[in-house]
Amino acid sequence: MKMYSLSDLTHVRYERPHPSVARVVMARPEVRNAQGLRMTYELEAAFAAAVDDEKVKVIILAGDDPHFSAGHDLSETGEGEWPRIGTAADYWTGGAEGRFNIETEIYLGMCERWRNLSKPMIAAVQGKCIAGGLMLAWACDLIVASDDASFRDTTVAMGVMGGEFFMHPWELGTRRAKEFLFLADSLSAQEAHELGMVSRVVPRDRLADQVVEMAVAIASRPQFAIRATKLAINHAQDQAGRALSLRHSFALHQLTHADNEIRGGMAISTAGTTDRVAAKMRPASSGDRR
Repeated sequence: MKMYSLSDLTHVRYERPHPSVARVVMARPEVRNAQGLRMTYELEAAFAAAVDDEKVKVIILAGDDPHFSAGHDLSETGEGEWPRIGTAADYWTGGAEGRFNIETEIYLGMCERWRNLSKPMIAAVQGKCIAGGLMLAWACDLIVASDDASFRDTTVAMGVMGGEFFMHPWELGTRRAKEFLFLADSLSAQEAHELGMVSRVVPRDRLADQVVEMAVAIASRPQFAIRATKLAINHAQDQAGRALSLRHSFALHQLTHADNEIRGGMAISTAGTTDRVAAKMRPASSGDRR
């Protein structure tokens, strides 16, 4: 299947708030911008369009109010044809193999691809940013949060080892990452800023404007120097072990999915979830998502 184009977008909106800035907006507020397969590939199409546009120097990732993102779309079954980007294959073979292949493409592979885009990216986060929503924000170079934003990861409560793009220890530090996952407590915008995960905290009603101002300021700098700096810092993280640790973490994530399926017939455990969340879960064979 061919790649989506900007004219195909229904779950994402592509905006140009300034000639040098593209803003990619997750536009499913009725489901708190939950990330399904269509949204994933629309995000890829929008980011690709921004990268291909020579006038665009900086990309903003945002979400329609009230929340940035509630994470993966639990209600989605995964059917359909999708414009594969990476090298993973055999999506629908079922079992642990099928899930490993799918999630290599749509979560780990996509987030790594977006992290390494040639142009700087800024996440504008308001309201709640939960589980898979963290992965979207963490793929960006900078995160600007509104003063009422909060961050939470409920994956361990669902019987799963974190998210597929397991940046927790790199974003939060070792012990805070463990506490964050073990207890699934919310992290305020100010706490995230103090930990270095969030770049700036701004008033909710100024979030959009201040992120555009930051993007325009970055766009005014020598762009090759900006790109070289991004490459250097990303490379420093990878040399410290980030890339290899993500592959190991992803394997453990898949192992916990498989264990849940063996024990309870679903890829996610309902033991630590609310009745509302448990009701959305599907058997693993139908392409269950968080």
